Amino acid sequence: MASKIEPVYQIFSFQDCKTSPDPVFEVPAQYVTPTPVPIVIDNGSFQTRAGWAAPAAEPDAPRLLFRSVAARSRGAARSETQIGNDIPNLEPLRWLLKSQFDRNVVVNFEIQELIFDYVFTHLGITSEGHVAHPIVLTEAPCNPLHCRQMMSELLFECYGVPHVSYGIDSLYSFYHNNSQRNLQPPHTGIVLSSGYHCSHILPVINGRLDAVNCKRVNVAGSQAASYLQRLLQLKYPGHLAAITLSRVEELLHEHSYTAVDYHEELEKWRSPEFYEREVHRMQLPFTGKVPGGCVSVEERHERRAQQLRRLQEINARRREEKLLQDQERLDRLMAVQELLEDGLLDQFHKSLVELNMDSAEELQSYISKLQLAVEQGRQKLLHSDGAEGKNEVSELEQPMDEGDGVTLMDPDFPEDTLPEKPANVVQPVFNMAEYHQLFVGTERLRCPEILFQPSPTGEDQMGLMETLEYVLARYTPEQQEALVSNVFLTGGNMQYPGMKERVERELLAMRPFQSHFKVRMASRPALDAWYGARDWALEHLPTGGGEAAAGWISRQDYEEKGGEYLSEHSASNVLIPMRIAKPVPARPSEPPVSTLTSTGASTAATTVTSAPMPSCLTVAADVSVVTS
Repeated sequence: MASKIEPVYQIFSFQDCKTSPDPVFEVPAQYVTPTPVPIVIDNGSFQTRAGWAAPAAEPDAPRLLFRSVAARSRGAARSETQIGNDIPNLEPLRWLLKSQFDRNVVVNFEIQELIFDYVFTHLGITSEGHVAHPIVLTEAPCNPLHCRQMMSELLFECYGVPHVSYGIDSLYSFYHNNSQRNLQPPHTGIVLSSGYHCSHILPVINGRLDAVNCKRVNVAGSQAASYLQRLLQLKYPGHLAAITLSRVEELLHEHSYTAVDYHEELEKWRSPEFYEREVHRMQLPFTGKVPGGCVSVEERHERRAQQLRRLQEINARRREEKLLQDQERLDRLMAVQELLEDGLLDQFHKSLVELNMDSAEELQSYISKLQLAVEQGRQKLLHSDGAEGKNEVSELEQPMDEGDGVTLMDPDFPEDTLPEKPANVVQPVFNMAEYHQLFVGTERLRCPEILFQPSPTGEDQMGLMETLEYVLARYTPEQQEALVSNVFLTGGNMQYPGMKERVERELLAMRPFQSHFKVRMASRPALDAWYGARDWALEHLPTGGGEAAAGWISRQDYEEKGGEYLSEHSASNVLIPMRIAKPVPARPSEPPVSTLTSTGASTAATTVTSAPMPSCLTVAADVSVVTS
């Protein structure tokens, strides 16, 4: 008879990684003189990466990688704030965590200032009052002018930096990977970027971002983590506290994958063999001691002795309390009897009424009983030597309440009141380890799927590929062919296994028959934005002059053109200046507008009369002028 093959279970343990504080580095001398080396900061909504734009021969990895969060209680001093890796475990301080982001846009500049302080301090910048290095900083696609204005004000006014350059993180990653594949500029393609708070579709034509057709999808890593946490907490209501957001993020990063065909993959999970083979059992921490387990004879004797000692202490304390109560009552009754002996009959009868007694004989009877009870109580206290458990309770003592949990026990009572079960009876064994396991099955693919189908999370919007189809429909067939020939995937939320294959399958169903497309994944989806910004800073130093210095905002530009000014470059946003039309008051002596003959007057009249038009038309006109 063939033996039954047991299925191989996949049991994993949570890492529960704890971060260690970042060291304070020293600035190398070659980074300061003769020309200060730029500092590259990838200001991500999930993680901040900062380092030097050093040449290739130098260590080129970002020096600092930490979560973009700060923990400070209300009213605490600025020095008591914990930033990034200074927080070893996020869960105890989850309710105190604050971020500088709302979605992917920086709005809390107080926290942003704390992040910058942390970066500059740990990079080793010790100059007082200013930072002498240029800054390359990433920002969100189509970043609002007000947010850029506040960021420029913070960098120039607070830190006194000489130059600042803003760029889009996914475009830095796009150009970095294109240069690694030796693709000649100008580059044309479409970037699918998915981070922590939202995803973007960014078309790039001839090396410049087509900002008019950029689209954002408000589904990304944080929504997937929240969805997975909700699914597991509903599935395991007994482990609500153990299913923390940090562990859920670990599940997403290490155990989830994207299904090439979602419905076909779900059908596979219906098979018990497939389920047992593919389900990931996540082991939660637990203690191995089972309540009510087997207890040895010695432990039972020890517990019984402890219980007897505890009962004796309780009885002795109760006797003392009752002796004091009886003595107080006896003293009071004796005082009433003295009133009778002194001839104070009125006070005596009044005291009898208060004591609820009818005569002096009844009073004397109570006094005799209390004297006997007090004497017996004193004798018991004098002779209490451990044998009190054998003495019977006095008639005047009140029995212990049932709520005390135990009553007086006779030491001679047999130890085992219930007969022991025979040894051949099989006792059910409670598997504590299996009780503390999370079976993560279809959740492994259901949570990454919300990027393509956001409806399970309650988001009423299109998925990533449906939005991509909408963006491509806004271009001519020739432009569509050029865009889909270089579809680029980047961002930390694009690292699921099977993501590239899923995008290729969706494009195959979307594009016309026998059309060609190419999908590429970033070599390091989470870090290539920083590496691309470093490469751009090395190629476009602010001291180079000419076209090499394009893309930098100097202190003079900030003072002359305002904080919302943006110096455009290949990986930046498109500057759309804010134009406010001021109505010109008409003078009564002037003729009507229609009678003016000069060209300048007719132009001014056109501006005045077109002011009441909808603002969207004015903005569209500005966009068309800038992008052309």
